[in-house]
Amino acid sequence: MKTKLKKLSETRVEISVTLDAKEMQEARLLAIKNLAKNAKIQGFRPGKAPMELVEKNIDQAALMDEELNIAVQNAIFPAFDGEKVQALAMPEISVLKFVPKEMMEFTLTTDIVPEVVVGDYKKLKTKKDVKKVTEKDIDDVVADIAKSHADKVKVERAVKKGDIVSINFVGKEDGRVFEGGSADKFELEIGSKQFIEGFEEGIIGHKKGDEFTLNLAFPKNYHAEAHAGKKVDFDVKILEVFEKKVAKIDDELAKKSGLKTVKELKEDIKKNLQARYDYTAEEKFKDELVAELVKNSKVSAPEVLVKDQMQMIRSDVERNIAPYGVKLEEYLEMTGEKFEEWEKEAKKAAEARVKASLVLQKVALAEKISVDDKLVEAKVAELRSVYAKSKDAVNSLKDPRVLTDLKNRMIIEKTLDRIVEINKK
Repeated sequence: MKTKLKKLSETRVEISVTLDAKEMQEARLLAIKNLAKNAKIQGFRPGKAPMELVEKNIDQAALMDEELNIAVQNAIFPAFDGEKVQALAMPEISVLKFVPKEMMEFTLTTDIVPEVVVGDYKKLKTKKDVKKVTEKDIDDVVADIAKSHADKVKVERAVKKGDIVSINFVGKEDGRVFEGGSADKFELEIGSKQFIEGFEEGIIGHKKGDEFTLNLAFPKNYHAEAHAGKKVDFDVKILEVFEKKVAKIDDELAKKSGLKTVKELKEDIKKNLQARYDYTAEEKFKDELVAELVKNSKVSAPEVLVKDQMQMIRSDVERNIAPYGVKLEEYLEMTGEKFEEWEKEAKKAAEARVKASLVLQKVALAEKISVDDKLVEAKVAELRSVYAKSKDAVNSLKDPRVLTDLKNRMIIEKTLDRIVEINKK
């Protein structure tokens, strides 16, 4: 067998393969043996007739196809092995010449694991930036707690920003009531921006019992495309006006949070905030270390791996939204994001993941890092529990590709922890 490697890109190759008469004759003999198992030769039981007789009596087109297929399949792995490249998928096969029993020429084209040259992961410049909790941070949280325990007090005055109003409203487009645009006894906090621009502002200054119409327009980028940019009228009636009376910051407020005093409440807030800041700083540090290492390394992202990662990203999102009973497209519509935009961002993220993964895999080899299968099984059991309410999510954990990806992620996390440890010194 002769092979010749042609590099189509950093991540894709074409290998030209030429097989000689000896290799083709070996393939033909195997083809005859395979077909002989079911060949009906007069005077012989299936599989018992001499090979020469079988060759003469079986369908010649079927024999040629079998010879060709066996010759190609027998050559694929030796061809890649001989050229010292690692294929990421079964190659595309293109037969150029085929003379039964004599010779064959064909090409194998596929994505490969690219050459990865890892930068110096032991001397990265990224520094960890840890935010410290300030008194203002603590006071802001205490104020939010006080607001969350605010009482609603009925008032007989005009509506102001920050008030809560109970309203009836009916939305109309071109004089027709549209679905989802009406409600009775709806409680709305003025300033919460729950409604389109102009709705809450239009209520300010009105009093209990007022009935009025707001002439507005949906934003051009409104998540429900059927309404985007269209003019709309809302008939509104104010039923009640409430003022929010913020709870007093005292020991009684602390007790509502399960603590005894305001001092204890603030100490608890400080501890929790610092833990959150530390976690955020650590994750940011890891991300920036990886970004720096990838930038300092030579690595390309094979398209087949990018597609796999995009599917994994999609699967992750679908598992997270499954408990809410919505599909990805519905979720994106609810958040006002177009699928094409999401897909574009997902591809960027997938490319970054692939590059990081290839670099970190090299570091894992250098540092002799691995993950025991029992740890993977434990992680799968944990995920089954998390996604117990979603049958599709649980079933996806049986997919070998998902399990392989999960193990790779765990190795990468372990490797990343090692890089963090090295660069903290």
